[in-house]
Amino acid sequence: MSLINTLARLEATRSGHAQPLATTRHRHLSDRPLVLVPLTTAGEAGAPLGALVGTDREAPRLLVVPQPRDRDLRFAFLADLAETVLPHLDSYADDTEPAERNETDPETGKRVKVEVELCRDAPQLIVPSRSGIDYVRLLGRSMRFRRTAEQDPDAPYPAPPHIPLLGRWLTHYGERVRTPGAALLLCATDLLSRHWATGQSSLEDLHLGALLAWIDPPEGESGAEAARRAETGRDARGQLLCPPAGPATDPAFDNALLAPAIDAYDLARKNFAGAEDGGSADARLGELAAAERHVRDLLSAQLLPAWHATWRALDLVRALPEGPRAAERWTRDRWSYTGHRDRVRAGEPPQPRRDSAVGAAQKLASRETEQARLEAQEALDDPLVMAARRLTGEAFTSEVTGVEPAWTETKRPTPRPLVTVRTADLPQLGGGDEQVKVYRSLDGGSQSAEFVRWEAAGVLTLRLLNAMGRAKDPAPGTVPEVGDRICWTLFPHEQRGGAKLPDPEDTPWTHGGPPAVDGDDAHERPDPITPDDLL
Repeated sequence: MSLINTLARLEATRSGHAQPLATTRHRHLSDRPLVLVPLTTAGEAGAPLGALVGTDREAPRLLVVPQPRDRDLRFAFLADLAETVLPHLDSYADDTEPAERNETDPETGKRVKVEVELCRDAPQLIVPSRSGIDYVRLLGRSMRFRRTAEQDPDAPYPAPPHIPLLGRWLTHYGERVRTPGAALLLCATDLLSRHWATGQSSLEDLHLGALLAWIDPPEGESGAEAARRAETGRDARGQLLCPPAGPATDPAFDNALLAPAIDAYDLARKNFAGAEDGGSADARLGELAAAERHVRDLLSAQLLPAWHATWRALDLVRALPEGPRAAERWTRDRWSYTGHRDRVRAGEPPQPRRDSAVGAAQKLASRETEQARLEAQEALDDPLVMAARRLTGEAFTSEVTGVEPAWTETKRPTPRPLVTVRTADLPQLGGGDEQVKVYRSLDGGSQSAEFVRWEAAGVLTLRLLNAMGRAKDPAPGTVPEVGDRICWTLFPHEQRGGAKLPDPEDTPWTHGGPPAVDGDDAHERPDPITPDDLL
């Protein structure tokens, strides 16, 4: 945690209200996000209990499993979820624009630009908390390998149509969220925690109701008091005033309300199955419908507070102006969505359960690069974030006090002007023989300079290295002038890719060796189904 964050938390504790950690919004928010609030059954990991899902905050769709142990009811729930989510995902797939992408020419091996389609926008999925993200990933894993009756007539428990397809999409979203800065799948608690600091611990910030209470408390009440009531307040029946935002439920709700309601549903279903004539069957059917309606009402009461809290969190974050570089990261999300759309339409098999050695290394390298890029872009977009980097010596603001023209001593001299600046910060420039580079923003890109020497306390000289044109004299505007105030960073503004990895066929034996060759598509076949993959 940076010093700025620590000070903000201390100030929030003193004042009783959350303090801003950012002046801009560092995540892209869609105009029409799909909000999903799931619930699971206590004591059985991943067993769906119910969900609220939709793009209209005033008209969510309620999905319920009145008996979570019933496989058919679970499949019906997943089929209804697929019918709701897949049309939203597909609605962005055909609205495209031309774009260029670098690809390797199979004949020459060189990188060439190829014109392809890029979706103009991508569907965004919002869940209340981090555990909701984990549940989306679990749903994807348990659904994408299911076989339908059309795919496999001999499957013992065939899944309804579209369930495997939804599993593939949820898996893609669950993997994409691990990329720093990605916004295809977001949770409300992380959005709020990134932009505000509260007077409670990071663990307590995982409670959506308490987090909102600190940021936007009721009038005349401090955030600490409102958060305490959101966490522990109960009504006359002993039920929480602010139920958990899922997917877990409150034990008091499970024991006092939900378990008796499910038992009543089981009894009504048993009585209906044992009806001996039409008259009694009609009566038993009415009792069964009433029991199911009671379960739905209970789950709706548990889900609606989290549903409204999620939309309220989106309103708070949306009120901040979007950071200039958030659109660039969203473009990479659009590429990710478009790529998965193409893989699905090409009929490729579902994602494997375990990555190959090369695939895992590529993912790790990509995420490390994206983490460095995200940290740099957030600092460049937000003065408050940059202040934290200045406190650690990773950046400094300065005023130009002198500029001295200079050139390289080569056959074709290039400009290398010396710039003297004064700063009140304490940049970690070192004092040895190593060359330290600093960077500044220039015309949408960056310009690098080399630290030369300290002239006096707070006064140093830098040598500009690039972004001054190809002529002998620097292009106008590329060299700072006396009196200019500039923010220099010790971290680069753009990230380079890592070392080239071998092809999967050339994987060394120390990392599992090349893929199996039992058949033409042996390496593409998914792993066999295990009990852990079944909800």
